[in-house]
Amino acid sequence: MVRPPRAPHRGTHEPHRHRRRSGPGRSRSRSRSSRPRDTVEAITAAGGRAIALRADVTDEHAVTPAFDRVRDEFGGVDVVVHCAGRLAPSPIADLDPDVLYAVPPTNLRGTFVVARQAARRLRAGGSFVAFSTSVVATRFPAYGAYAAGKGGVEAITLILARELRGRDSTVNTAAPGPTATGLFLDGKTEEQIEAPAKAPPLERLGTPAEIAHVVAFLTSAEGHWVNGQVLRANGDMA
Repeated sequence: MVRPPRAPHRGTHEPHRHRRRSGPGRSRSRSRSSRPRDTVEAITAAGGRAIALRADVTDEHAVTPAFDRVRDEFGGVDVVVHCAGRLAPSPIADLDPDVLYAVPPTNLRGTFVVARQAARRLRAGGSFVAFSTSVVATRFPAYGAYAAGKGGVEAITLILARELRGRDSTVNTAAPGPTATGLFLDGKTEEQIEAPAKAPPLERLGTPAEIAHVVAFLTSAEGHWVNGQVLRANGDMA
């Protein structure tokens, strides 16, 4: 398997160094219990403030209170990054329709529910970043259901960028290529990982840190002129 390089040292695009807000603070909504706790502890140890919230991103009645909590805790919402996703690879000819209908709710409905709250709550100078996938461009076999939902994500966010005219808030979509995360690696054989890892000219998987730096730039003061774009961070795979 082609392994990604060691994660780079943190550069100047760390999110907490570029937020336009009244005070440092971050919130994170995840369904698992240990990772958010680790993130909160790391931010707190670095001198920041953070809270972890649990919510089903497809349920507006769960997402709305999460945004309320952030507003109450930090005084408002400046940056929203929506990266929840679900993957169920299968050739279209063999795809169970029930599986097809189960994947887009997280990828598409979840983006819509979170984006709607972001559109209502982002303060001037704020940013919303959604996650798509470079598979929309590469058209990998067996990713039909995944690409279908993510194509909708791109459409929602590109239109939302124009709907927020006059708000001084940006809306963009990050569309990574194959990245060394559990979502991509779990359940795959070495051969299934090797082929997409070799596809980019850099001949490796991306790293979560590299994608995080892309998002950090899009939500920074330096990246504020970038708006209404789909940024395919994939090592020139597509």
